[in-house]
Amino acid sequence: MALINYVTEVRFGAGVLAELKEVCEKLGITNPLIVTDKGVEAAGIIDQVKQALGAARFGVFNGTPPNPSETAVRAGVEALHSSACDGIIAVGGGSSIDLAKAVAVSARHEGPLRQFALIEGGALKITAATLPIIAVPTTAGTGSEVGRGAIIILDDGRKVGILSPHVIPKVAICDPNLTLGLPAGLTAATGMDAIAHCIETFLASSFNPPADGIALDGLWRAWRHIEVAFHDPADVEARTNMMSASLQGALAFQKGLGCVHSLSHSLGGINPKLHHGTLNAILLPAVIRFNRGAESVVREDKIARLAQAMGLPDGVSVEEALVTKSRALQLPTGLAELGVTEDMFDRIVKGALADHSHRTNPREASADDYVEMLRQSM
Repeated sequence: MALINYVTEVRFGAGVLAELKEVCEKLGITNPLIVTDKGVEAAGIIDQVKQALGAARFGVFNGTPPNPSETAVRAGVEALHSSACDGIIAVGGGSSIDLAKAVAVSARHEGPLRQFALIEGGALKITAATLPIIAVPTTAGTGSEVGRGAIIILDDGRKVGILSPHVIPKVAICDPNLTLGLPAGLTAATGMDAIAHCIETFLASSFNPPADGIALDGLWRAWRHIEVAFHDPADVEARTNMMSASLQGALAFQKGLGCVHSLSHSLGGINPKLHHGTLNAILLPAVIRFNRGAESVVREDKIARLAQAMGLPDGVSVEEALVTKSRALQLPTGLAELGVTEDMFDRIVKGALADHSHRTNPREASADDYVEMLRQSM
């Protein structure tokens, strides 16, 4: 059976942040907690959010780490309860939005966070009691504003997915103007994250033609505009297309992801300082090379369709083009540049085999297959 389900209300366009107050009133949120990080706050974006909110009552939690953790979730829940908040406005990149989702769950459900992890059978434990979330992305990468999951590092070091329809934000306010000041390096890393999402979900073998179309169009947009956004941060057209590509990749998530994400989730759990988008960019070529042998990929000519969306000339492979793009964006092209060593492989592979994304790769990967992908990515 195929599950095809799109439910998020998306308000998209330059200036739509001005509709935040209306959205809160529509959802019945009278005292929101703004979940963000210190960098977003320092950039002045939270001041813009407060102005658009026009509310007398709200709380602010700015303690989101680069990779959201169970410790940060507890702190967020405490901030929410201390301000008696009745909803959440998540402002920032995927980390802030994912943290907000976990706070929304934990604030209304008893027990440790690990019980809600997908790999622990936690999806059915998350109920409609989850607090409502409004997502305001300030990067164009994860698409968490329309995603049904949150990636959190537990106290035991595992980086797990908390997935449920109840954690999908009720409304996503996607204002490209909020990304105009994004630094070039972060533009590159988050943009390659969006590209990875579009590619990997397209290659996933589950049947969902609408998701395939959304993913291919998102890839088309990101591939053509990421370098423009990198070199000219104020280009609104490029920023608009990158924000669209980001949410399109996440809209297609319901197909599942694959080995790129099972490996990057594992690596992120081992070293939370590693940027998820950068890891995805590095791992993509080796995983695509492995997936060329998948029956569904061959049957549906998926690699050629990726190349067409990317506008690649004859003789240039998807894998080669991805490495070239990362170099053009001044991103690392090998794991060794990030401090990854071969003596870490056993831990990385163990985490990857246990990750929920491992199950939806179009070709089953063994431990030895993962080791080879890592070696090719060094």
